[in-house]
Amino acid sequence: MFDLVEELKKLPDKPGVYIMHDKYDNIIYIGKAKILKNRVRQYFQNSRNLSPKIVQMVSHIEYFEYIITDSELEALVLECNLIKEHRPKYNTMLKDDKSYPFIKVTVNEAYPRVLFARNMKHGTGKYFGPYTSASAVKDTIELLCKIYKVRTCNRQLPRDIGKDRPCLNYHIEQCNAPCQGCVGKEEYRKNIDSVISFLNGNYSEVMKDLTEKMQEASEELRFEEAAKYRDLLASVKQVAQKQKITSDDATDRDVIACAMDREDAVVQVFFLRQGKLLGRDHFHMKVAVEDSRATILSEFVKQYYGGTPYIPNIIMLQEEIEDSEVIAQWLTERKKKKVSVVTPKKGDKERMVELAHKNALIVLSKDAEKIKREEKRTIGAMNEIAGWLGLEQICRAEAYDISNTGGVESVGSMVVFENGKPKKNDYRKFKIKTVKGPDDYKSMKEVLTRRFQRGIRERSGEEDSRGFGVYPDIIMMDGGRGQVNIALDVLKELDLHIPVCGMVKDDNHNTRGLYYNNVEIPIDRHSEGFKLITRIQDEAHRFAIEYHRSLRGKLQTNSVLDGIEGIGPVRRKALMKHFLDIDKIRNATVSELMETEGITENVAQNIYKYFH
Repeated sequence: MFDLVEELKKLPDKPGVYIMHDKYDNIIYIGKAKILKNRVRQYFQNSRNLSPKIVQMVSHIEYFEYIITDSELEALVLECNLIKEHRPKYNTMLKDDKSYPFIKVTVNEAYPRVLFARNMKHGTGKYFGPYTSASAVKDTIELLCKIYKVRTCNRQLPRDIGKDRPCLNYHIEQCNAPCQGCVGKEEYRKNIDSVISFLNGNYSEVMKDLTEKMQEASEELRFEEAAKYRDLLASVKQVAQKQKITSDDATDRDVIACAMDREDAVVQVFFLRQGKLLGRDHFHMKVAVEDSRATILSEFVKQYYGGTPYIPNIIMLQEEIEDSEVIAQWLTERKKKKVSVVTPKKGDKERMVELAHKNALIVLSKDAEKIKREEKRTIGAMNEIAGWLGLEQICRAEAYDISNTGGVESVGSMVVFENGKPKKNDYRKFKIKTVKGPDDYKSMKEVLTRRFQRGIRERSGEEDSRGFGVYPDIIMMDGGRGQVNIALDVLKELDLHIPVCGMVKDDNHNTRGLYYNNVEIPIDRHSEGFKLITRIQDEAHRFAIEYHRSLRGKLQTNSVLDGIEGIGPVRRKALMKHFLDIDKIRNATVSELMETEGITENVAQNIYKYFH
């Protein structure tokens, strides 16, 4: 159980992002904090200081987690990325597409420029940022152009060299006029290299120069000039906050780091997709006395990517591992695209690995007891179930359920629990295609057949991998002998050998035991294994019902116009916009209908005949 009082005590006094979950593990709120300890505690104090919306949100919080960052700026950008990815229910005020400014150096040009940019376009230059202050970015660009005499014009060089007179910046000695051939490519490129060095964080020389000029102007009573240098210095300091949360490299990456003590280790994984940090997870591992960090990382990579359906292009590790080349080759064969296993040594990528390590340390030092409790209710519960069934181990379990209303819009759900935790990326939904009416057995047979036929095709390479090629250690059916036999028949037809058990319920619809190998196995209702079985059952049921409701909703919102030949979404929208009311369409003549944009005579005749 999540002990709120204890978890609030463990909050670090560091900047970061906090993530609130409800009882279904859904993310309902994401926020940033300059000091996590202070900000998160505010939600659980006197409600008189909270808005009604926040009070309502707090009432739904089941537990929270957090990601520490190196600065408030990083927390802000990470918050923005996560909100855009997850769209939490209570983050309505942040559901916009606000973008943060970047500094772009057009390194692909013969004579590069330093520009202000709102968005990153891969392959068009080198980007730095994002930053929170647009004015500071503009001031810094102006400063860099002045110091390093970088051109600000849009001329196409070297094509346009000598075609026009130099601009004012040349005459006031703020540009070396490459447009006139006054500076060679190599010399100009050296200045650009200095700009990039500054933006990479090597700004001590510029800061020192600005400070000296400010002091000199102040001593000579040139206060306006001193104020200008002071403001420029402040802008440089603001922009100089290095940002690791977003990258202009759109390659999908996983960043993996490990923190360890004598008995335990925590492996932290950051998921970077399209250049943005969109999520993370941590994993608890047992440590032997002789285990090194490299050994733990190697074992983790093999176990984790052996079971997950998605493999990124690049895996960034905290330390080099001996078998990295073999692992990369193995993952390349699984993904059918090149996968690299690398250990960054410098720059943003190295700092991102270090950030993952810091988060792993936080989890290890502050959440050790929580991890052990969590392990007991997840991995321990899985092992308990495996013991009841006489299986050596259960890592991945799949459960299925059918939902319908009188046979209308029947659907099937597949939920996945891995190491005792729901793995929502692997959940799958099935709209029943071949069964008419409320026949749960035939519907279940269709779902299982489609699921494992797809898995066979993926494993043979006939189809791209979408996760079906990963088979479970146990299939858990929401029922007894009948449901189990359906699953066994499907597996036999497909020549697959996967254990199947049924989650048997009593007359009050409560789980009472497991049906396995033609025997009902009683289970301890106070055990962690029993609680996990109940969670799996509830999750399969919830997932099926949600999908069924969404289909029912779509069915109910269909327009009467959808049944008319020639009417699609565009023409339906045009008709409603023109007539505003379905009754007016019903009573319209053919000529009146043809006044609507996009409605031809044939379509107008179809509409008229339909209503008359």
